[in-house]
Amino acid sequence: MHKISEFPRRLLSIKSKPVVVSYDVTLNRWSGPEMTIVVLADLHVVAPWTSLADVARVVGQINGMAPDMIVLGGDYLAGPVLPGRCEPADAIVEVLTDLRAPLGVMAILGNHDWHDCKLAQSSGLTQSSVVNAFAGSSITLMQNHAIRVEHGSQPFWAVGFDSQLPVRRDWKQGFHRPDAAFAGVDDGEAVILLAHEPDYFAAGDTRADLQISGHTHGGQLNLFGWRPLTPSQFGGRYAYGHHRDGHRQMVVSGGLGFSGLPMRIGAAPEITMIRIAAGNGGVSGSEKPAR
Repeated sequence: MHKISEFPRRLLSIKSKPVVVSYDVTLNRWSGPEMTIVVLADLHVVAPWTSLADVARVVGQINGMAPDMIVLGGDYLAGPVLPGRCEPADAIVEVLTDLRAPLGVMAILGNHDWHDCKLAQSSGLTQSSVVNAFAGSSITLMQNHAIRVEHGSQPFWAVGFDSQLPVRRDWKQGFHRPDAAFAGVDDGEAVILLAHEPDYFAAGDTRADLQISGHTHGGQLNLFGWRPLTPSQFGGRYAYGHHRDGHRQMVVSGGLGFSGLPMRIGAAPEITMIRIAAGNGGVSGSEKPAR
């Protein structure tokens, strides 16, 4: 994979002005026309660092890229540790509903959409302001279920997980239910898994050809490939970029927003473009600054 380093050009980011990072991925079970997916993950909408106006500009930019499908990778809400004005879920989703793609806009939830949702906490995790906001929108929220999609002559399944992280310390698992999510999926057709946290890739589940994740912010601190702050049980192993295990592949987006501190070092905010084509399974990549 060829990838142009962003480190010297975007050493420090304190606003959500994204670069565009592109990957060309070939899948064994893909024989149809090329398909483009744009991924926008980890918005963490909080003014002034990532304001609603910033999100609106990014929405316009993504629409200008004319992707076949758009994936919203979770974590729309900002954590309370981050200073600023946190925006509510309904206002965030209202801006996101301007996204347009022929195969639709699909969204999943992230851990902050439970951890930092006041309605979720007050209702004993039986309700969520993010779920409610998406329910009244044109965006398809994927919570442990699958949708069969046809792109020209190529059918495939989009499978969406809920967050894998437990909200309470006494919980042994998160909200994801893999068997429920994959129920009914045809083993003979290509499968794209949308999973906020990349750690599920280590489970070795062979049902998905490609996993798309976010969550890590590329480590948010990237010192020439060393990402010590990556929120993963595997450290920096799945912090960013393309990963492969046999026929299974994963692309981890660096995401748009911030967590903890309104600062990224060597890990610029990004919009991720994935171009899927037929082949034996492989990847190449490049990036260019956003305009």
